[in-house]
Amino acid sequence: MTAGGAVDVAASGVGAGGAARSVALRASHVIAADPAGPTGAVTPGLVELRDAVVLVRGDRIAGVGAGAAGAALAAAADEVIDLGESLLMPGLIDLEGLVDIDHLLLDSWWSPEHEARLEWSEAYARDPREVLTPDERATLRRYGLAQLLLHGITTAMPIATEVHGAWAETHDDLLDTARTASELGIRVFLGPSYRSGVHVTRADGTHGIHWDEARGEAAFAGAARFLDTVAQLADPLVTGVLVPCRVETVSDELLRRTAELSAARNALVRVHATQGLDSEIGVLARERGTTPLGLLERTGLLNERLILAHGVYLDVHPDVHGEDRGDLATLAAAGAAIVHCPVTNARYAFWLERLSQYLDAGVTVALGTDSFPPDLIRAIDTGVQLAKAQHGDLGRGMLAEYVAAATLGGAAALRRTDLGRIEPGAQADVVAFSLADLRMGAIDDPIRTLTLAGTGRDAHFSMVAGRVVLRDGALPGVDAAALRAAGQRVFEKLRAAYPERDALAPAGGSTEAELFPPVFPRG
Repeated sequence: MTAGGAVDVAASGVGAGGAARSVALRASHVIAADPAGPTGAVTPGLVELRDAVVLVRGDRIAGVGAGAAGAALAAAADEVIDLGESLLMPGLIDLEGLVDIDHLLLDSWWSPEHEARLEWSEAYARDPREVLTPDERATLRRYGLAQLLLHGITTAMPIATEVHGAWAETHDDLLDTARTASELGIRVFLGPSYRSGVHVTRADGTHGIHWDEARGEAAFAGAARFLDTVAQLADPLVTGVLVPCRVETVSDELLRRTAELSAARNALVRVHATQGLDSEIGVLARERGTTPLGLLERTGLLNERLILAHGVYLDVHPDVHGEDRGDLATLAAAGAAIVHCPVTNARYAFWLERLSQYLDAGVTVALGTDSFPPDLIRAIDTGVQLAKAQHGDLGRGMLAEYVAAATLGGAAALRRTDLGRIEPGAQADVVAFSLADLRMGAIDDPIRTLTLAGTGRDAHFSMVAGRVVLRDGALPGVDAAALRAAGQRVFEKLRAAYPERDALAPAGGSTEAELFPPVFPRG
């Protein structure tokens, strides 16, 4: 659909005569599905083809071939798009897709004492406000969704901070997000985040959770209503999901009702849990007498519809027990998935205790960015280097496994076997990364080269459901300069709002310069 609602014939893959239009994508390297698994493959299910063609008909992949078979596919197509020296692979799936501007940019540089000043004060939590106008919130979401596409992501489960909202995301905010996603052409799994409480810093410097059950109830009602709205939209690019906030800030009652609604509507649930030590595990132990997994289990959420972000602080982590006491087996038996966010973990100075343990236990692992830039290539690289260090073995970087997590793992978490792969019958969601830049260096294996020398910014072409949504590194119909300028204005307004929430401000209040000092003094 275009912005005005009319069907774009070229974008939709429907020819003038009503028949599905076919497009052949030709690239020097293609990562395709190989269910049998090539001999010696580290990760069965993916295979690299050289000088190959992917045939797209309508919104589906109709064929994949190399050599003579690829030439035949191209000859039969209505259009051929030659991507040149590129790596064409399944569209990347980001299940912590940031649609925000300031998250991590402003809050990942400070000591715990200074960080406490960036949380809500207890006084502010009693009467919070919307920092942005509805139009500014719409700009922020457009900016975030555009960034995802520009970095090669074709499917996302968006996330945005609630720190600038009056309490939680609203039904109308997410409806606007759905419409923007459909206009831009990105596939999204959406729901407004909701919570019963918020972490605060008290005037004496201690931490706690300020509870407001009424606001939590209203936010949950909006999330439930949003599922109905998405059903009415009947947009194949938009799927409704339930996204309660950090598990320690959602009451048992709302978690139970989330589980009931999820079962009744067969809706996925993404919840943030096992991502904090004292702020989450400690709080739950002291105030609710349970662990994060225990809470999810007793409220009925620990099942195959659960997507757990970040899945870090389980019993295998040295900061918890440092040994396997059954958490991984519990997740695997439940059929739950985790979203691993290597870059965010690194920037906040914590880590997943060996991806290999999760995969060996049978846990489904997807990837997320959860920070700016939303770059899954950098996430893969960060995870690979961490894996090498954790195993003390350069051969245990698990590059193939990380690439699979960004594609097949995300699809498995979403329970969508038609995503995350290039094979006949799958959705035509693909992305091409250029390998032609001199700065990319010599090409041995395209995945290794892209991981070592590239970033998500090397994405120059992508397609979602057969529609071209990124071409020559640009988003069709999007004024990049204007969006960048609008995003900067929104960012500056968000940054300016921090001082009013500062619980530890000196007499007379704090300033932006005090809360966010430059790296070097400004002359």
